[in-house]
Amino acid sequence: MSPFFVSRWVPCPDHVKELGGEGLPAGFRAAGVAAGIKASGAPDVGVLVCDAPAATSAARFTASGTQAPPVLLCRERARLDALRAVVVNAGNANAATGRPGFENAAKMQGAGALIAGVREDQVAVCSTGVIGVPLPMDKITQGIVGASHALAADGDAAFSAAIQTTDAFEKRARLQVTLPSGTVTLTGQAKGAGMIQPGFATLLVFVQSDAQLSAATCDLLLGVCVRRSFERVSVDGQLSTNDTVILQCSGTSGVAVEPETEDELRFGEALDALMRQLALLVARDGEGARRVGRVVVRGGEPGTVDAVARAVANSPLVKTALYGGDPNWGRIIQAVGAAMPGTAPLPVDIAIEGVQVCARGGVVAHDAQALAEAVAREEVEYEIGLPGDGAETEVFFSDLGHEYVTINADYTT
Repeated sequence: MSPFFVSRWVPCPDHVKELGGEGLPAGFRAAGVAAGIKASGAPDVGVLVCDAPAATSAARFTASGTQAPPVLLCRERARLDALRAVVVNAGNANAATGRPGFENAAKMQGAGALIAGVREDQVAVCSTGVIGVPLPMDKITQGIVGASHALAADGDAAFSAAIQTTDAFEKRARLQVTLPSGTVTLTGQAKGAGMIQPGFATLLVFVQSDAQLSAATCDLLLGVCVRRSFERVSVDGQLSTNDTVILQCSGTSGVAVEPETEDELRFGEALDALMRQLALLVARDGEGARRVGRVVVRGGEPGTVDAVARAVANSPLVKTALYGGDPNWGRIIQAVGAAMPGTAPLPVDIAIEGVQVCARGGVVAHDAQALAEAVAREEVEYEIGLPGDGAETEVFFSDLGHEYVTINADYTT
């Protein structure tokens, strides 16, 4: 397993150690199997079970106006603060499938409850893949049963493989977190490579820990960390129908993370680092991507800096320049102006990899060769200064190249 913390933008906290390999926190089992949903024959049904009766959890979902039946089912029929199992299929999103889709999601929830030995409202259901195609429920059911026989404490790698669609690599981590009250384990698995937009993404994310947290603390920490991670990434500016992030804590370590303590602070820092690095891996895996960018916008009002950051991150011109390693900052100032229309010249500042190229809306003499070398790296940072002060935001985004078109032109065929 490759090192997890690979970005300069997300350093590994001092009290966190990468474990590598396979294995879930105590109290969890997982499995992933091939049920024949994907034409490739790759794994496509995953099951994750928490055996601790007092487990706590929290969840976040897409803001889309066309939410898929699995998302609707979880919101309407699941105890999101006490989830014991998750059932996932890839290769079919079960989205835009109407009432039959909701009924099929309910069948998945029932099957998950049966094999996990828990109540139906303690099971979350997730689907990802092609939209507008009915679920092949015979294959799904057989897959869930098959996964139940393969459940294991080291089944996280198989589970991670089963939730992928166009992902080029797995997004998985095992971390040891040292808290003042003891040591806990934190693991996470994510999928996502396309249809990614700040405010959420086409992604499924599952995080587990053996720490003991109240449901309220789970919800608080997850909400804060999602806002700093999966709400800050973009591949193509498209908002998905199925996005789901779930945090589950078994409590089996006996290490209690109480509110407003150093334990909560340190656990939150570890969770934040885990989720931000997973989000960066989603951007880095942006279908066919070569490079990932980070745009930081400072000044003005919160709504303004966010609009500018999103405009830059989602600009096809900026993204193709990033793909080609082209330091064409004219693409950036164009995107800023589109987000802040007006008649007066905008005194914007722009720096790329620390090299200032624009000051108060005008070109600045700089070392063009050094800048060209800097934008050829795998990570490229853009800093934008707007009039005023007091606000700051960031967005991580992938480039846009030929392979993205190829993948999405052939997605259903």
